[in-house]
Amino acid sequence: MNLLISTLRTFIEFYTYILIARVLLTWFPQIDWTRQPFAAVSQIADPYLNLFRNIIPPLGGIDLSPILAFIALSVVSSLLAGLAGPLAATSF
Repeated sequence: MNLLISTLRTFIEFYTYILIARVLLTWFPQIDWTRQPFAAVSQIADPYLNLFRNIIPPLGGIDLSPILAFIALSVVSSLLAGLAGPLAATSF
């Protein structure tokens, strides 16, 4: 069970880095999102970010949905860390 939790936490950490790259790249309007590697980053990150864009629409041209997306990933990662703690203490 610890292996599964560890793998999920590693995936969340890796996905967080992809989201950070996506958010930072939006600061450069000249980027062609149809070319690689930008298209891959967009295809991986946008479906998750779109979930939160439906909750928080852009306000005055500023997209606040990534903040909520990062908070959600952080909460899930913390919950997984909480699960890993008791499991590590009971297993040998």
